[in-house]
Amino acid sequence: MRDDYLRFLPEDLRPSPGLRPRSTRWRWRDLDLHVERVERPGAALRLLVLHGAGGHAGALWPLAGMAAELGLEVVVPDLPGYGRTRVPRPGRVRYPDWVGCVTDLVTAEKAADPRPLVLFGASMGGMLAYDVAARTGLAAAVVATCLLDPRRDAVRAAVGRHRSLVPATLPLLRLLAPVIDDLRVPIRLVARMNAIANDPALARLVARDRLGGGSRVPLGFVRSYLESAPAVEPEEFTSCPVLLAHPGADRWTPIGLSRAFFDRIAAPKRLMVLDNAGHYPVEEPGVRRLADAFDLLRADIGHHDGESHVGRTERA
Repeated sequence: MRDDYLRFLPEDLRPSPGLRPRSTRWRWRDLDLHVERVERPGAALRLLVLHGAGGHAGALWPLAGMAAELGLEVVVPDLPGYGRTRVPRPGRVRYPDWVGCVTDLVTAEKAADPRPLVLFGASMGGMLAYDVAARTGLAAAVVATCLLDPRRDAVRAAVGRHRSLVPATLPLLRLLAPVIDDLRVPIRLVARMNAIANDPALARLVARDRLGGGSRVPLGFVRSYLESAPAVEPEEFTSCPVLLAHPGADRWTPIGLSRAFFDRIAAPKRLMVLDNAGHYPVEEPGVRRLADAFDLLRADIGHHDGESHVGRTERA
């Protein structure tokens, strides 16, 4: 499946054919988290990659593999409900489970390996990376393609499948929570999965992927995500530098939605626009700018004792 996604990446940015992730398992509470790893003991920097709704480790292999080819050690979990992670009660997965799982995973990764660890979050994973960095204080930097605050009506309207129904969605989900929280519905019924990629073939691949965009999501997960708030307000976030590498042609979550949160962050920060790239950023020249960002992080953080210069420039 990962090779199906890889073909959408420019050929010269694809990882070498022999570079393949190793499949591992990590026990968290009552589930077995599937984690793909490209281990590089000599790498100065490690990258933990977080997918969003409809994603999984294999689906993000083009971006994770691109980083691994540049010399970073890469860790990519299948978050609960997606990929090959084994969940005993799929209907009980809630967004706080994602936050708790990644928080504990980052803590465990840093306890086992002291090298600088950058959190890279794609789509919904961007705010997840920010939140975990705030909770743990262990991230060398956060890189996010989006920073979506679901408390804002504009964000809820953008991510929801039917914009006209958004104002009534959360109150209704709250009212019916005892009855419908565990009900799993196709993701395409609650989210605009058709906007996940600008290339129609890539969007269709995501929509048909039973491990990701073609799977089902508990309504309780949707409700808990819409009710979620960051652990630290952006004006108080000083845990690490933040790089917002936002797709410039994102048809799902326009850059203004992320800027509303990003502009308030107190930590050193930088905005990099991935020109011509969609929500799943595989288009030129944007994806090449993302590769350049990974390479800059490797050279910068990895060789400066964890001190990053990511925030030295406000905008690239």
